[in-house]
Amino acid sequence: MAFIKLHSLNKVGVINLINVIISCYVFLFGLLLGSFFNVCIYRIPKDESIAFPPSHCTSCNTHLKPIDLLPVFSYIFLKGKCRYCKKKISPRYAIIELLTGIIFLGIYLSYGLTFITIKYCVLASFLIVIGMIDYDTSDIYLKTTLSGIITGVIFALAGYFMGYGLLKYFLGAFLGGGIITIIILITHGMGWGDAEICLLSGIFLGFKLTIVTLFFSFVLGGIIGILLIISKKKSKKDYMPFGPYIALGATVAMLYGDKIIYWYLGKMF
Repeated sequence: MAFIKLHSLNKVGVINLINVIISCYVFLFGLLLGSFFNVCIYRIPKDESIAFPPSHCTSCNTHLKPIDLLPVFSYIFLKGKCRYCKKKISPRYAIIELLTGIIFLGIYLSYGLTFITIKYCVLASFLIVIGMIDYDTSDIYLKTTLSGIITGVIFALAGYFMGYGLLKYFLGAFLGGGIITIIILITHGMGWGDAEICLLSGIFLGFKLTIVTLFFSFVLGGIIGILLIISKKKSKKDYMPFGPYIALGATVAMLYGDKIIYWYLGKMF
């Protein structure tokens, strides 16, 4: 009996160690992709290639070496300055890298090494790029949302053959895009790009989690909008991009949506 218990404990220890190792890899992979997302966020609005030319300092145009491109760590080691011209580098680059790593890790810890984890990490990637571009420029580019929608359809079809169903994902797309379309037609207070993001999120998340996405998008957008007006950083007449809040709402849905739904149903019934 003692041998069996010891064997079980060793097995649990090995599983935990493997989980920690995979978690580290997922986090580091997120950091690396976050660095690439920074390139996309900077270049797509300028209609520049995201592949060429290679990464360079935007101040002195010096091509950066691999040692300069280590996500987060290079920023820390270089003390937030370009190695060559000593110009300050925005901390936002490191923040986006770190945020991507944290979101990827959170998704993995929620769903394990599964099809859903891969799908949600892909969705998170699109949302980070699209949301940040909208934040910077108040524009949403069709080439980014259309790429995301097509990718979402591919995942939905692949999931169907794996037993995840299909209808709920197309209903999610219809709900997300439809609700925002109605708001646009009635109030003219939102842009068509917002409908595209919600449609994109819906095809990845499905009907139920799209409801969670919409709810938290409006709640978070409303709270932050009120705070900006109170602090006089924005006025009531200023346009505020809604894409970042859709991205936040979808992230909440990915990480906590099922728990929120079960909690709500438990309170109701």
